Amino acid sequence: MSELFDAVDALLASRAALPVPAERKRLRALHGLTIDEVATALKVRRATVSAWESGRTEPRPPERDAYARLLDRLAELYPADPAAAQDAAARAALSGATAPEEAPTLSTGPASGAAATAAVNTQAPAPVAPAVAAAPRPARANGTSSTSRRPGAKKAAPAGTSAGGADPRFGNGPLAVVDVDPDGKVLAYCVGGLVLDTPAKSLPSLVDWTLREAKLGQPKLSGPGRPADPLLVLTEAALERYGLPVALSDEERLAGRLPESHKIIKQLTRAEWKLTKRGFGPWARIYRPATGSERACVQLCIPSWNALDIRHWGDAGQLPPAELARLLGGYASRVMTPRGSTAVTGLELMTALHPPTRASEPDADGKRHSEHNPGSLGKDPVDCAPCEAPDGHPLLKDLPRFHVRGPAEKLFEEAYDWARPLTDAECLRRELVGLDVNMAFAAGANGLTVGLGAPAYVKDPVFDPKLPGSWLVDLSHVDLSRVKAGKEWVELDGALLPSPFTPKGERPEGPAWYATPTVAYAVELGYDVAPTEAYVRYENGRYLDGWYQRLRDAYLATMADLGVAADLPPQDFLTAMDGYRSRDPELAIVVSAVKATVKGGLGKLRERPRGEGWRPGEPWRALARPTWRPDIRAAVISRTRINLHRKIVKHAAFTGQYPVAILSDCVVYAAEGPSPLDFLPYREGKALPGGFRLGVNPGLVKHEGTQSVLWGEGVREQFDAPELNLARYIKDGTVTDNDTGE
Repeated sequence: MSELFDAVDALLASRAALPVPAERKRLRALHGLTIDEVATALKVRRATVSAWESGRTEPRPPERDAYARLLDRLAELYPADPAAAQDAAARAALSGATAPEEAPTLSTGPASGAAATAAVNTQAPAPVAPAVAAAPRPARANGTSSTSRRPGAKKAAPAGTSAGGADPRFGNGPLAVVDVDPDGKVLAYCVGGLVLDTPAKSLPSLVDWTLREAKLGQPKLSGPGRPADPLLVLTEAALERYGLPVALSDEERLAGRLPESHKIIKQLTRAEWKLTKRGFGPWARIYRPATGSERACVQLCIPSWNALDIRHWGDAGQLPPAELARLLGGYASRVMTPRGSTAVTGLELMTALHPPTRASEPDADGKRHSEHNPGSLGKDPVDCAPCEAPDGHPLLKDLPRFHVRGPAEKLFEEAYDWARPLTDAECLRRELVGLDVNMAFAAGANGLTVGLGAPAYVKDPVFDPKLPGSWLVDLSHVDLSRVKAGKEWVELDGALLPSPFTPKGERPEGPAWYATPTVAYAVELGYDVAPTEAYVRYENGRYLDGWYQRLRDAYLATMADLGVAADLPPQDFLTAMDGYRSRDPELAIVVSAVKATVKGGLGKLRERPRGEGWRPGEPWRALARPTWRPDIRAAVISRTRINLHRKIVKHAAFTGQYPVAILSDCVVYAAEGPSPLDFLPYREGKALPGGFRLGVNPGLVKHEGTQSVLWGEGVREQFDAPELNLARYIKDGTVTDNDTGE
């Protein structure tokens, strides 16, 4: 019998033990590794690693042993599963619920007495949609004052009680809204309904208290990264208490900061605190130089100084403290702690998921050093290619003063803004129906290979669709009246389609610079391409995958809380979307902020100069960032535009219907009825493969709005504009030049 046991033991030893597939993916993601990096290290294909993580296949020796070693090392670094705790924290932040039986007020300083807060429902969580309607909410303040109104007192929890997550360093969540109650007591409203007594008498002491006692902050988002600094949101009452103006003067608003002579800045200086280069503005950062691995930094958000842009945050700045903490805490838990505007946060999220450096393996003396983190953009900026440089860039300083660059000199990848007159047949239809692509630019970033390093110039290159870069090529020969849709050639009315190669939908007239996805689409349509020049990036990777996944999950989770699930049938989805914002206006604000984080973060990749005495040909501040990457922005926009055109072609080939207007991620069709289901070709609940599909996931579409054909023709006649872009106004029919931030 012992021989049999020995044989069994030997058999077990011959196969290294592996965690379950979901755990494999979790460990890789937590360390900031991409599937490509793991595949390269193990010398297997990307699809192989993906299959291991999904459970479709299991690795075999010798790769199995190496894979097990990798996972064992990662499990030592990340022994607990923070995903469940983080999701629970997000739901608590968004629902207003807390883990303890009571929503406690913690006394963290000498101030006596416990601040009161609302009781909390401790029943087991209900399904998502009902939970939204029943979520306990702090009582709103009467009138317009930002000071909170709190129900009867509750017993204070023992010091050290955690309310915000699994990491004890950040037990009270990522942020707090600081307010002053009617009795003059300073309170910090945290996520989950928690309220802290705040003993600080001055702004420097408030910063000290935050770092020493408040237990605010957020765990790092990736292995080599660092935790998020605590965020304090100051209400108008808190500003007055700490000697700050409730509103900036016109001069201060234009400068974006308080003057250096302000008494509060002098207070901070005397206390040996510093401000970042942007000074004391709506998103001030107060810090002391790091000592070792310890950071001492607190971020401030001041809503009354317009820190929360109403285009993206709605009326969040007017909410009572507890509700504002709930809203911002939910965003922080699902995206990250805000670092400034949604655009700044979107850019910072890229870096947080792919930090520029990591700790090396121990050297001969057992010491670790900082080294480049593979898959990141690194810590040093790289020059763009001349064709990728925006006007005024130092690379273009030798151009004549009034020179206007044409398509053969400048990469111009932008979103669609195209429209055409209605045909006679379309004028006989009743409605104009708008479709909006959900999180279109996020979907464009998903799975996209982008350059990580500097460009290399190539003369007469052979086009490679897997190589990111910019290509000078003539695409004027691509005829949209006869293209490949999948594997088959189809005949279309090319005059009713926009060109996929230009933002205005015009057919190219000669050589022009294009990003890789645009040129690849010409090949997909069945046409040969012959670039004459290119700037390509041989060091590349799927840098935006983690960024997309984080924002996608935040969007889908919040929409689910609003009653819009990811797997609804078409009609149920349209019904769920109807009025979803009114179910919980604060959660709806989170949705808007997540969407703005996508667009704003991509926009920051090509940030333009903002005053500061800048002159054309001189460098501006953003160029010093490794994340100033106009090529990545261009590639995402190119792919987003191509994704939309591909759906339009599929739809036209199958139905004979053509769009009448396109604006960015919105496309308008003439239809007989007011619903998307009146013209989308669904069969037994299934959409046309490769065409438009209704749903909440990024890349799927929702109903943007419906107006009558008579309205469309009337507006165009009123403004004497036969090609007025009706997609701009399809949502509510109001013709305006206002920028909604969408």
